[in-house]
Amino acid sequence: MQLGVEAKLTLDCGVELGPVPMAYCTYGTLNAERSNAVLVCHALTMDQYVADTHPITGKPGWWEDIVGPGKPLDTNRFFVICSNVLGGCLGTLGPTETNPATGKPYALDFPVITIADMVRAQVMLIDHLGIDQLFCVIGGSMGAMQVLEWASRYKDRVFSAIPIAGAARHTAQNIAFHEVGRQAIMADPDWHGGDYASHGVAPKRGLSVARMTAHITYLSEAALHQKFGRNLQDREMPSFGFDADFQVESYLRHQGSTFVDRFDANSYLYITRAMDYFDLAAEHGGSLPQAFDGTETRFCIISFTSDWLFPTSENRAIVHALNAVAANVSFVEIESDQGHDAFLLDVPALRNVLSGFINGCAEHHGLGRS
Repeated sequence: MQLGVEAKLTLDCGVELGPVPMAYCTYGTLNAERSNAVLVCHALTMDQYVADTHPITGKPGWWEDIVGPGKPLDTNRFFVICSNVLGGCLGTLGPTETNPATGKPYALDFPVITIADMVRAQVMLIDHLGIDQLFCVIGGSMGAMQVLEWASRYKDRVFSAIPIAGAARHTAQNIAFHEVGRQAIMADPDWHGGDYASHGVAPKRGLSVARMTAHITYLSEAALHQKFGRNLQDREMPSFGFDADFQVESYLRHQGSTFVDRFDANSYLYITRAMDYFDLAAEHGGSLPQAFDGTETRFCIISFTSDWLFPTSENRAIVHALNAVAANVSFVEIESDQGHDAFLLDVPALRNVLSGFINGCAEHHGLGRS
């Protein structure tokens, strides 16, 4: 879909973009009142294929535990939308798309974007679909950042908001991990200053290392120990070399090698940078409560006990800010040893919390109980 044809998309950096190709998936049916729409905001390495088979990997949708008939986001009841974010690499405008000025991929000529820019592009999509207010905006990790941006900047358009395993700002530690990944990509000889497409190559080694580094942050020490411990990979004795002696090494190498088949290196640079720049309080004079002042949105903030990437303390800061402006907010810390990735895994407690909150909101919104 082409958006931004008549009114261009103005970015935080001052650049105007248009038209803006936007790739998205929908599930369920929009009701006559257009009051049952749910926007799912995806995380850094996810995409619009929430509950569809992925066209590249052939794997099931990344949130099939949550989206579908009879699930917390019941597609017999709700109209669920998920778009590939601005800067992505699966159909929405980003560095892989053709720059009309040159006829070649944008590469590093693409302007630097922010989480707010991603949300502005989503607003254009929601406007195109003729939806005035979303029943719910929900997402985990970078998706949670988008949820918070929606709830702050477009208060009247969000009836309920569910940021999961998120934060109102990216910490110095998280920025540091992202920088390691970006430097790995840019140090790859095949990166060619971002113009690798013109050379018929891709910086797969650098992107693989970036993915390996990031993936460690998505897990907990307990999860890694339970999965792998110090077990050797297909051998009884160490090789006394630098092959993947340990199962955890083999696992990380597999994560890296499969990731490069479905993700673009330049997109990784742009999207991680957008996360780094995110600081909701800074957008409101340094006051996080001010970001939500006057809100009537119903919030459910969710964190996980073993998440050290976006820890419970960061989520509590959002709750405290919402309490400061007397917002309608619930908070749940879910016991899990799966680390940050718990929101993507089979965690019954998460499904129960989501079902309870969504059903309660639906009753107040006139959608009834499933």
